[in-house]
Amino acid sequence: MTQKVQIIIDGKTIDLPVLKASLGRNVIDVRELIREGMFTYDPGFLSTASCDSSVTYIDGEAGILLYRGYPIEQLAADSSHLEVCYLLLNGELPSASEFAKFKQEINNRMPIEEDFQHIFDGFNKQSHPMSMTCAAVAALASCYHEGFDIYDKDHRREAALNLIAKIPTIAAMTYKKSIGEDFIQPEEGLSYAENFLNMCFGTKGKMANVSPTLAEAMDKIFILHADHEQNASTSTVRLAGSTETNPYAAIAAGIAALWGPSHGGANEAVLDMLTEIGHESRIEEYVAKAKNPNDPFRLMGFGHRVYKNFDPRATVMQESCHAVLNELGLADPLLKVAQELETIAREQDYFIERKLYPNVDFYSGITFKAVGIPVKMFTVLFTLGRMPGWITHWDEMLTNGFKIGRPRQLYLGPTARDYITINKR
Repeated sequence: MTQKVQIIIDGKTIDLPVLKASLGRNVIDVRELIREGMFTYDPGFLSTASCDSSVTYIDGEAGILLYRGYPIEQLAADSSHLEVCYLLLNGELPSASEFAKFKQEINNRMPIEEDFQHIFDGFNKQSHPMSMTCAAVAALASCYHEGFDIYDKDHRREAALNLIAKIPTIAAMTYKKSIGEDFIQPEEGLSYAENFLNMCFGTKGKMANVSPTLAEAMDKIFILHADHEQNASTSTVRLAGSTETNPYAAIAAGIAALWGPSHGGANEAVLDMLTEIGHESRIEEYVAKAKNPNDPFRLMGFGHRVYKNFDPRATVMQESCHAVLNELGLADPLLKVAQELETIAREQDYFIERKLYPNVDFYSGITFKAVGIPVKMFTVLFTLGRMPGWITHWDEMLTNGFKIGRPRQLYLGPTARDYITINKR
């Protein structure tokens, strides 16, 4: 028997069906309310399902994150970012032959044509890498626009392969532009993460020294950021995509949303906080400020809006972060501050009771810092990791059918009034 919820409007009873989820909370279908002349009111869409999806499941209370049903802990431990890309796009893990073909398809598409590289000529060394990344991804539409049919699954697959393949190359180019060095093209024999690091830190004629520990840590970061359900940037991609726009334009819209400090910029905020603290000797002072409700200072990278008890991604990232720090043996004072803050958050009752645990942004920010990636590049790396999730949600929307996004509003402005000419006001 179908479960229903009844509401009463001016004495009239309305039956609203309840849609059953395979995991998690069921959803009340309110689409028929418009016939009664009413909308629902939900600022920030915190209680509203904007779509149905089979990609990612999150249980924030239990600290669960599943990609296509697979726990993030298992994928991070045993898989690779490109295998996770295949899983998200296709719904199932690949066979050995399928994965070999997929990796080759990605490798073949990683290079950026020389003519296209001139888009970076319009930027200078002071340009933020996210502005360059957003512009370059949007500009890909000019290369793949004529004859592109968003309702053709083969065309959509080609867009997915292009975006996953080219985003590390574009990301590395934004870094090279910001430091005034020549671009480095991808190398056939390197893994996805190794290629990105080499394109950032290698030079013409000299490969970067990328250790397996650093490459593995970077690959794990990409896996942990590959998708996160209907967050702000993913919802932006879906909303833009619902207009039937070119996929590169829809993804560029998602990149713009990710740039916000309340979303993808969180790991930048972690390093800003560490810089403000500056030294181990000042930690107690700043912890006291964080505990003071009247002080505006906040510890960044602790707790999470969705995960109420612990962030499963942080559990994975902690080990990887420590491995990087141990291998590099860094004496950076900011990293020492970070390590001491981590200990305090895991041991002091104040943080434990409030569930202010180190989250994935805390560990990824520290790892990026240790590897030598500048703070303004952090969100670009988040973009790189999130690309398969965005393109999968866009593809899922077009596969399942959709309506153009059109949120409603509660109007609180003036009622109708007559215009008065300027000489009578």
